Amino acid sequence: MRFLCVVGTRPEAIKLAPVILELARHSHVTTLCSGQHGKLAQEPLAWFGIRPDDQITVGSRSKTLATRTGAMLAPMERMITKHRPDIVIAQGDTTTVLVSALTAFYLGVPFAHVEAGLRTGNLQAPFPEEFNRVAADRLARWYFCPTRGAVAHLRAERVDASRIFLTGNTGIDALRLALERLAPAPETDGRRRQILLTAHRRENQGRRMEAICQAVIALVKEFDDVEFTIPVHPSPAVRSTFEALRVAHDRVRLLPPLTYERLVLEMARSHLILTDSGGIQEEAPFLKKPVLVLRDVTERPEAIELGVARLIGTETAAIVGAVRELLTDEAAYAKMAAGGSPYGDGYAAERIAAAFGLCQRPVSAVG
Repeated sequence: MRFLCVVGTRPEAIKLAPVILELARHSHVTTLCSGQHGKLAQEPLAWFGIRPDDQITVGSRSKTLATRTGAMLAPMERMITKHRPDIVIAQGDTTTVLVSALTAFYLGVPFAHVEAGLRTGNLQAPFPEEFNRVAADRLARWYFCPTRGAVAHLRAERVDASRIFLTGNTGIDALRLALERLAPAPETDGRRRQILLTAHRRENQGRRMEAICQAVIALVKEFDDVEFTIPVHPSPAVRSTFEALRVAHDRVRLLPPLTYERLVLEMARSHLILTDSGGIQEEAPFLKKPVLVLRDVTERPEAIELGVARLIGTETAAIVGAVRELLTDEAAYAKMAAGGSPYGDGYAAERIAAAFGLCQRPVSAVG
């Protein structure tokens, strides 16, 4: 059995790395980088010891969603034809996933979707990821779902139950492997509470991103023991907004995009996390870190239902109020920091391999 695993963005690289490693133990795997994130996607692959076998180069002029999608289609067709896989695998909800699923469909090659079934029910949020995921799921033959809720969505859409597999999220596999390899996070000096903030989503850019920045400024002024760590996404729209914070306060650390291992260490040493990232919403509960989600809707409601994450939007007053509560109310903080991972036990990749008959399926999928 020959697999073509397609990686486009950094989060995809992190979440597909355990799948690539597990499948390669049993079968032939070709790893293809689509060029969507370039070197940013290759860094975590290298950290996991994976060297891409091939790569698509997307021209610098391909900046809009339409031009980027169009620029990937013909090269993806050439790559699938060149490597002749039995199965194409992609993860998540990016342009790369959409192009991989569509091209595999055109060529008659079965497509397997890792992290299938997530839904908000709103094609505008997250945009365009909700559409990408729905479209990829319409074209898939295998559906690897991170949660029971994702399974329920697919069943409601009348997907054949024999093609749906509850695996847990492969991002937790990556986090488990990282924690096994990394030294423990250094202890903080106790004088400052670290808040990790990441924000990059397309729907949050502009006025909403400015409101997030205003909340940061207000919080460092109100709490003299708080320090923000902000890895700034390379998008010019995001970078230009956050760079205005550099002069706002000396307790706001603006950093370039972090390597995967550095991000794991920053999450581990943080007091709490603010994010609009899907992956961090999954990772923070596993690390027992309260996470405040800077979005109006999320396709990952399980942590919110469990009480270890909270959806707060992007209005300045809402962000300040939610953070203030966790900084001043020990009981509220302790309740959210109690932990509990609704996204799996860190062995999703083995269940994916088992679905293809390559190994024995582990028993438990979701915590």
